[in-house]
Amino acid sequence: MAAPEEPELSQAQTEKLLQFQDLTGLESMDQCRRTLEQHNWNIEAAVQDRLNEQEGVPSVFNPPPSRPLQVNTADHRVYSYIVSRPQPRGLLGWSYYLIMLPFRFTYYTLLDIVRFALRFIRPDPRGRVTDPVGDVVSFIHSFEEKYGRSHPVFYQGTYSQALNDAKRELRYLLVYLHGDDHQDTDEFCRSTLCTEEVITFLNARMLFWACSTSKPEGYRVSQALRENTYPFLAMIMLKDRKMTVVGRLEGLIQPEDLINQLTFIMDANQTYLMSERLEREERNQTQVLRQQQDEAYLASLRADQEKDRKKREEQEQRRQEEEKVRQSALAEERRRQTLEEEKERKSECLPPEPPADDPESVKISFKLPNDTRVERRFLFGQSLTVIYDFLFSLKETPEKFQIVTNFPRRVLPCLPTEEQPNPPTLKEAGLSRSEVLFVQDLTDD
Repeated sequence: MAAPEEPELSQAQTEKLLQFQDLTGLESMDQCRRTLEQHNWNIEAAVQDRLNEQEGVPSVFNPPPSRPLQVNTADHRVYSYIVSRPQPRGLLGWSYYLIMLPFRFTYYTLLDIVRFALRFIRPDPRGRVTDPVGDVVSFIHSFEEKYGRSHPVFYQGTYSQALNDAKRELRYLLVYLHGDDHQDTDEFCRSTLCTEEVITFLNARMLFWACSTSKPEGYRVSQALRENTYPFLAMIMLKDRKMTVVGRLEGLIQPEDLINQLTFIMDANQTYLMSERLEREERNQTQVLRQQQDEAYLASLRADQEKDRKKREEQEQRRQEEEKVRQSALAEERRRQTLEEEKERKSECLPPEPPADDPESVKISFKLPNDTRVERRFLFGQSLTVIYDFLFSLKETPEKFQIVTNFPRRVLPCLPTEEQPNPPTLKEAGLSRSEVLFVQDLTDD
C-alpha cells in the first residue's frame, strides 16, 4: 500500500521553510518541514527550539505529554507559608462581607462552571506551548507597562532554561506565578515585589523567573507546581542532585515578611547547597586531575610517537643512503663494464701494427700516468684517432686523457671537433719516425 503523499506547500510556507533552513543550517528539507509543522509553522518558535537543542538545553516547544518538568515537588519537608486574607473588622466590615458573600460565591461558581464546560467545547489553548520564550518576554513587557521598570531582574528565558542555569550555577531559583484576575495581584506587585528592599534582596541572592498563568508557559509551570492561591512564589534549588521545591509562599505577603521567609528558607537549606558545592568542587577536582592525567598520558604518547617517527625517519634515511650507495655501486659497475666493452671493441677495430722495416712506419713510445711505457708502430698516413683508440684500449690508460708532445709542448687533436671534424694524420701532425708522447690524465677534470 503506497504511503499518502504530503500536501503541497503554499508560497508563504515554502519561504518559511527556506528561511528556517538558512537560519539553522539543516541539510534535510524533510526534517526542516517536520520541525516547522510541529510548531504550526511558527518560525521563531522553531528556530528557538533548534538553538536550545544545539546548546544542550532540552526542547521546550511541544513537549511530549508524558514528560513532566524535572522538579521534585513530592518532598514532604517543603516549607509552606500561606498568608490568609484579613478578616473583616467591626460591624460595617462584617455587614459588607456578608452582603457580598453570596455574590462572590455565585460569581466564582458560575465562572468555574463556564470554564469546566468550555473544556469540552474548546480545549484550553494554554495547554499547547509553542513559544515559551515569547510567553515570558510578553509577560515582562506587560508587567513593565502596568507596574513600571523598577522590578527584580526577570530571567528572560524558559522555565526549563532557568532550572538548568540554577542547577549549573548552584543558585536558588525563585518562581513567581502571576494571576492576572486575582484580587491581590496588583497590590502584591506594587507594594511588595517592586519595592526597593525586595528588588535588592532578590537580585543579590537568586535567579528570579516569572510568568503569567494566562500564558501557555506559565500555565504549564502552574500545572507542575500546583499552587492554591495567588500571589504564588516557589523556591527551587539543587537538593540531593535533583531540582527540588524547598519553599512555597502563597497569598498577599508584605515586603519585610517576604524577605524574612525567603531568608529562613535559604538558611534552612544552606547545608544542602554547601554540600552540593563541595561535591561539585570535588567532582571538578577529580575531573581536572583526570584531565591532567590524560594530558600527561597524551604528552607521553606524543613523545613516544615522536621518538618512533624520528626512529622511522632515521631508518628510512639509512635505507635511502644504503640504497643510494648500492645504486651508485651498480652504476659504477655498469660504467666500468661498459668501459671495458668499449676498450675491447676499440682494440678489435685497431689496424694491424706495421712491420719495423716499413718506410711509412712511425715508432711511438707512450709514457702513461702510472710511469709505465708502451711502444707501438703506426703509419704516417693513419689518423691521430688511431693513436687515441690504441691508448684507450689499454687497461692502464685512464678513462679520460689527452696526448701531449714533449718539445714543443702541444696537445695532439686526436678527437673530432666542430672546427675539425676529421683529425689530422700523423704526418700532418708533424710527427717524426720516432716519437715520445705523454698521456695526461683528465679523469679528475
